[in-house]
Amino acid sequence: MGAAMRRIHVGNALSAFGLGFTVPYLYVYVAQVRGLGAMTAGLVLAVFAVAALIVLPFAGRAIVRRGPLPVLLAALVSAALGALSLGLAAQAATVLAAAALLGAGQAVMQPALATMIVDCSTAETRSRAFATQFFLQNLGLGVGGLIGGHLVDATRVSSFTLLFAIEAAMFLLLVVVMSTVRVPRVPRIAGAPGVSGSSARGSWRQLLENRAMVQLSVLGFVLFFACYGQFESGLSAYGVEAAGISTSALGTALAANTLMIVVAQFAVLKFVERRRRSRVIAAVGLVWAVAWLAAGYAGLGHGSQEMATAAFVSTYALFGLGEAMLSPTVAPLVADLAPEGMAGQYNSAFALVKQLALAVGPAVGGPLAASLHGPYVVTFLLFSLGVSVLAVRLGRRLTDVQDRPWLAGSRVVTRGGASVEAVSTEA
Repeated sequence: MGAAMRRIHVGNALSAFGLGFTVPYLYVYVAQVRGLGAMTAGLVLAVFAVAALIVLPFAGRAIVRRGPLPVLLAALVSAALGALSLGLAAQAATVLAAAALLGAGQAVMQPALATMIVDCSTAETRSRAFATQFFLQNLGLGVGGLIGGHLVDATRVSSFTLLFAIEAAMFLLLVVVMSTVRVPRVPRIAGAPGVSGSSARGSWRQLLENRAMVQLSVLGFVLFFACYGQFESGLSAYGVEAAGISTSALGTALAANTLMIVVAQFAVLKFVERRRRSRVIAAVGLVWAVAWLAAGYAGLGHGSQEMATAAFVSTYALFGLGEAMLSPTVAPLVADLAPEGMAGQYNSAFALVKQLALAVGPAVGGPLAASLHGPYVVTFLLFSLGVSVLAVRLGRRLTDVQDRPWLAGSRVVTRGGASVEAVSTEA
């Protein structure tokens, strides 16, 4: 691992650590501590998603034109200002404006950091690099949330102001760390997006004409909708309403998810590194189907409360196992599908798909889980099986090296995975 990659991983850990300080307590802070009510708190959470959806289409073009590092630094400064403003804001309008600034900055960090990982890795090392990123993100979120929980006091506004100030300091520290990174110069492709509207439309048209990327985006939407989009909305509501899970048990389930990722990540990496990416994603769909069966037993099995709680915690742990399998698989595949110099555009597009799924998932899953317990489990069980079907279909469109990246060492591969010397398996 080179010096640039080490700094990028430190940056991922610091940003996650800062977010962990505030994200779990944002609703309480706005609704109760600032006394702005549940509606304003809900609007703040919605603003995060809306801000991401607005800025991500432009972030990809900016990364391609300017490079990922300047875009990342601008996003970090925006997020730091947003975090500090949120800690000081007392009125609904200023809270919403600060949330928009913080949400936009957070959204752009993801594709910028992902593109830096792509630029500082090879096809053979990329899976391990993204697995390390995912591990550090979860570790940072967990540690940040744990420390933040011991610092906050719902009776003192100053304790929350301190949390947001620490988050802002983490982002500014990250500006200093990332300013020292020397990202390799990546050759630009002909017709890379520029400032004109026609070139912008051309870059999106080129992406939409990449049928493998379109299929991966559809698959990604289903992945995020059926899993991540249910964590803190539909699944938690189902656990409380159908399975009688206590709030402490829900916290245990979330901790089990993080613990599974932290403990299993590198063991899983060794398992998936020499296997087809499409089949690994298909296996994730089966693992998540088992998770939904466990959730069904928890809420509909009519067993003891202890068994229901154990099954519900197992659901979150199995989701964590699937996440650990995805981290060295999906993000590197997005990079390898991108033509030379277009990784930023592709990473931003995939991040946009993720944000759409995270916005739609709770809106659909929450009401369904609260009132129709059986149909809720069956619906998302079918979505999980759909992941397996879509992954198998995607595998038929990938080239040999895109699906089995370890072959890159013995073949002539265009950087970014756009072409190989050997015969393609593309359908």
